[in-house]
Amino acid sequence: MNQEEIGSRQRLTAILAADVAGFSRLMSEDERATVAALEACRAAFRESIVMHAGRVVDTAGDSVLAVFDSVLDAVACATAVQRALRAHNDPLPEARRMQYRIGVNLGDVITRPDGTVYGDGVNIAARIQSLAEPGGVAVAGSVRDSVAGKLGLAFADLGEQEVKNIARPVRVFRVKAPAQAAEGAPALAARERPDKPSIAVLPFNNMSGDPEQEHFADGITEDIITELSRFRELFVISRNSSFKYKGRAVEVQKFAQELGVQYVVEGSVRKAGKRVRITVQLIDAETDHHLWAERYDRDLEDIFAIQDEVTSSIVAVLPGRVEAAARDRVARKPTDNMAAYECVLTGKVLHHRSNREDNAKAQRLLERAIELDPTYAHAHAWKACVLGQTWGYGWCDDRDVLWNQVNESLRTALALDDNDSDTHRILAAVNVVREDFDKALYHQQRALSLNPNDDLIVVQQGEILTWLGQGEEGAEWIRKAMRLNPYHPERFWYHLGRAHFAARQYAEAAAALKRITLPDYRHQAFLAACYAQLGDAAAAQGHVRKVLAEAPRFAVDRELAAIVHFTQPGDREHFRDSLLKAGLPA
Repeated sequence: MNQEEIGSRQRLTAILAADVAGFSRLMSEDERATVAALEACRAAFRESIVMHAGRVVDTAGDSVLAVFDSVLDAVACATAVQRALRAHNDPLPEARRMQYRIGVNLGDVITRPDGTVYGDGVNIAARIQSLAEPGGVAVAGSVRDSVAGKLGLAFADLGEQEVKNIARPVRVFRVKAPAQAAEGAPALAARERPDKPSIAVLPFNNMSGDPEQEHFADGITEDIITELSRFRELFVISRNSSFKYKGRAVEVQKFAQELGVQYVVEGSVRKAGKRVRITVQLIDAETDHHLWAERYDRDLEDIFAIQDEVTSSIVAVLPGRVEAAARDRVARKPTDNMAAYECVLTGKVLHHRSNREDNAKAQRLLERAIELDPTYAHAHAWKACVLGQTWGYGWCDDRDVLWNQVNESLRTALALDDNDSDTHRILAAVNVVREDFDKALYHQQRALSLNPNDDLIVVQQGEILTWLGQGEEGAEWIRKAMRLNPYHPERFWYHLGRAHFAARQYAEAAAALKRITLPDYRHQAFLAACYAQLGDAAAAQGHVRKVLAEAPRFAVDRELAAIVHFTQPGDREHFRDSLLKAGLPA
């Protein structure tokens, strides 16, 4: 046990977590005024926390984290600070009001000697906070039980909530405003939308007339909600909230307004004989426009296998369709009005074009996202990805300086959020370039465990297996990524071609590589190697000429390390010999 662990202590503590609803929007509209308002709100928090015998732990970005020895003090502080903030907000136009959501939990936390706190208690407080209304307070069931009848407050039961990264459901209550407490339970009000694409999944309808299929329909719905929640760039309404609408005739736009979401997924299940048909559609709730629809017909041999397969297919496509719809919204706005998420979204699109000008634009957008929200881990991760492309293509004056910037961005992303799957995916890719495959495998497995339905993570699993000498298995993973995302980037064909080449499947490799619309000299080199091994000297020579036309100074021994990262000496030598056999200079 080290000194830090000796100094740490664990005990039952009341935790208050708060953040600003719509902070990115406020910043994008008027940074100077928003920062000034934020400082005023922080002062109100500090004053109230001190008055109620609490301790401020962190005020990163727009958030506040505090701890209290007394749960009564924590709830009293939360309600007092909301009263103070309402007084601050009342004179302001509604669009400029800075409204906090506050969550209070009671749980075990570990306090380090430096004052930082860790544990599920803290994580649950943050999740409860996200369920509070703007300007409101939400508390865990244990908190409500502790303070009931002692502070003159009334509570609305929000039920058992499934919260991200917490295994067990959490009972949550909303603290009612005084007027609400007097009037009784109010009608469900429209919620403010979060600052990222938000989506709710309506319970799938059982159209079979077979009660046994009800469980199957519910299972499909629950699995889709669970798997969508792995995409941290989406705000996904919990199962409990969605299932309150089960069996009811639902007007999609009203449903979306009540839950505060942009997008709704609805579907149905119909069983006929030994077949089952599942339909699913994605709807933009603002316009009531259908963005995507699909039908799945399957033999009803293993209902659970079908459930897994269909869920995986739906979840793989939905985030991409949501991103496409969001890109349409972004395209109609000038850059200066974009929120941080939208900057990242557009930066991704530009990066995927893989040309110098668009990559430079992507970098500027990601830097803008980080200015808007310095704690946005996903933005730091994608900045590293964009800089990595700049480094890989040599679009820079000093590659060593740029490589340091890549690593610095990834260190920041990891420190901000160790559970961002893209951060681990990009770290794995960076370590492949370094040819440190122990670290690459660690980060790849973390990424895969965090989001097994992300096609970029799945294709990278195939790529890494290819470099490890497992070409056939690598090709299977790459084809899986292609199935997951029918709209996959064209570079997936390059990954597949390399995997087949590593497996000595030259005809399949050439077929995959020929699917690339605008092949560069590296793609041409692989094609030359394939045709050399197939004994087609004329075709091999044709691709050699294309390599040398684009890269006149190409030399096999100099370029080898930049094109492949085979760990097995036999695989590396095999590729080198194939290039030489094709006629490329040593």
